[in-house]
Amino acid sequence: MKTDITTRSDIEKIIGHFYEQINRDDVLGPFFSEVVSVNWEKHIRLMGDFWENVLFYTGDYDGDPLTAHKKINILRPTRPEHFERWLDLFSHTVDSMYKGKNAAKMKKHARGIAAVMQEKVGSGKPSPQLRKPESGGA
Repeated sequence: MKTDITTRSDIEKIIGHFYEQINRDDVLGPFFSEVVSVNWEKHIRLMGDFWENVLFYTGDYDGDPLTAHKKINILRPTRPEHFERWLDLFSHTVDSMYKGKNAAKMKKHARGIAAVMQEKVGSGKPSPQLRKPESGGA
């Protein structure tokens, strides 16, 4: 039986599995293997801080994701399907591991992130998939 996300360890499991999926993905993997060099230990820690702050209000996150992604977009322009795929993989990862209020909150926040990134970094107005409300999950 799936439980809700309750600890930093739960978040790290999601993040680890998510980036394993990303690295194998034909759409998103090339951003990590061809466009940018990622210090995975640092990136996973930073993403853990981010999501822990989103779910548990720790105040531990100190990052500037818009600037980082704008730099990547200069090297290889992003398209709506990149943000849609990111959201699909993220939501599937959460759903495959957890269920509950925090899992739903994480997916809802991820949808908002994808929409903002597409608008501010990518092609402008978020695609319909990113604007539709999150269904289920709680």
